[in-house]
Amino acid sequence: MSPGPALVAQRLSKDYGSGRGLFELDLEVRSGEILGFLGPNGAGKSTTMRLLLGLIRPTSGSARMLGLDIARDGLAVRRRVGYLAGDFGLYPQLTGAAALRYLARLQGGVAPVRIAELADRFAADLDRPVRELSSGNRQKLGLIQAFMHDPELMILDEPITGLDPLVQRSFHDLLGEVRDAGRTVLLSSHTLSEVDRVADRVAILRAGRLVVVDELARLRAQAVRRWEVELADSPAIDDIRRLPGVHETELDGRRLRIAFEGPVDAIVKALARHEVLDIRVHEGDLEEVFLRYYRGDER
Repeated sequence: MSPGPALVAQRLSKDYGSGRGLFELDLEVRSGEILGFLGPNGAGKSTTMRLLLGLIRPTSGSARMLGLDIARDGLAVRRRVGYLAGDFGLYPQLTGAAALRYLARLQGGVAPVRIAELADRFAADLDRPVRELSSGNRQKLGLIQAFMHDPELMILDEPITGLDPLVQRSFHDLLGEVRDAGRTVLLSSHTLSEVDRVADRVAILRAGRLVVVDELARLRAQAVRRWEVELADSPAIDDIRRLPGVHETELDGRRLRIAFEGPVDAIVKALARHEVLDIRVHEGDLEEVFLRYYRGDER
């Protein structure tokens, strides 16, 4: 494995005009992590991945992957990277097995037993022509070709599209094994629950610009949390409503519902003046964080 970060982009840009593209991306992906890459359609996620792989040329800026310059050493980089495009396609007349053998030869050779192992893991049909396969079964072939040469760095654009829940679970298990082996994944997804499940950190793009990169735990701490508290008596709700960080309060008899963000100390002390019978905690999730940055009301 290469020492240092697996990927470093410096002011990487692709300007398509009319405000579309990617602008001055500074991003570092650590070796051995899964970085979730989020943003709405048109935010620049797929453009970033194509730039990194040399499929399109940047307007300005640079990037290094696995210690190699993507412009000067593009071929060497691609030998060591696994890539699944968001619009992945194969020769429709070939069977899945023939298509994967062809891609394996382009890669420099892949052990047939490795392809068979991944096909079994994803329950992929390799005997039928690609044109006869459903979108989900074609996606399985895309996953196999991305993983089959055990790359040091994986760049995956919407990898679970069309997959049923059991195959998604197999994919997530494999991602965990990849990370445990010290390899690195850059994962783009519209499925926030997927990123929340597997990623170590998250990067969020909006309108072609990076707005945040942070640990999932710290991002969740910014989300609104909701507590449902059952008390032995009715609290003075106005006192709680005025506490710092409190957004919503609702009192139904002795059951208090409260939505807040930030430190919990003041809220806990206010509740401690009463006998607490039960408390249910609903932690903030990644979707709330994403929507905050997407709307542009980050704090």
